[in-house]
Formats: sequence, C-alpha cells, structure tokens
Amino acid sequence: MAAGATFVVGAGFVASTDAAWAMETANLQPKTMATLIQMARDIYPHDHVGDAYYARAVKGYDTPEGAPDIEAGIAALDAAAQGKGFADYLSMGWERDRVDILRGMEDSAFFQQIRGGLVTGLYNQKEVWPLFGYEGESFTQGGYIDRGFDDIDWL
Repeated sequence: MAAGATFVVGAGFVASTDAAWAMETANLQPKTMATLIQMARDIYPHDHVGDAYYARAVKGYDTPEGAPDIEAGIAALDAAAQGKGFADYLSMGWERDRVDILRGMEDSAFFQQIRGGLVTGLYNQKEVWPLFGYEGESFTQGGYIDRGFDDIDWL
C-alpha cells in the first residue's frame, strides 16, 4: 500500500521531488511522462529501485511516431481514474487503487505495449542488475561453473 511517486512537472520536463533526477520530454506532455513512470512502477513494483530507472525505461516512448498512442493510452488511464472519483491516475494515492485501474485495462494493446517494453527497458539496465543480485552474463568471465553457481549453503 505504498503511496505513489511524486513528480514535478514543468514545461517540457519531469523531475522527482527529491531532485535526484530529471528528464526532458520532446514529444509527450510532461504530465503524460510522469503518469507513464508511475504506471511502470505500478506494473513492476520494486521499492528498492529508484524512479530514475523507471524513467529511463519509458523514455523510449517519447517519439514522434509513438506519442499519439501513448497520449491516448494515458488519457484512457486518466478517464478510468476519473470514473473512480479521482482527478487522474497520478492523483490516486494508493497503489492498490491504481493497480485496480490497470487490471481493468490489462488486455488493451496500450497496457500490453507498456508492460512488454518494460521487461527489457527496466531489466536490461546494467545499473539495476546489482539491485536484484544479478552479476551479469558470465561467458566473458569463464562461465558459471567456477564462479560459485553451486555455493548454495541453504540446502
């Protein structure tokens, strides 16, 4: 039941309220990007992963070709939130409320596009790997055999 992330949205940029990161938007509205970041966090919630990684994961949607579909998808997300009595998706303070909205649209092409893109957009960032205990590929280091793959001490 974590509260949503808080963003500063300005003309052409989105930033975190703790000033840890900021990003410019070229084709998407800054509020759309902030909503997309929150949506990404709600789809793949990891409290120990900072918003900057989620922002990097969805930055690829800020293209002239993709912007209209993303804007329309976020508008649908906001409309669903408004149907539940909220001003928009970002104003929904409880994660469970936002997840209910996402479950209602999980079969949509928009949701599937974002969810699918996050698999690689979020988890292919080398900076995120240590947060999950992943050391990266092993081929260049001689494989897993001599690198402790069998050092399980809990069996």
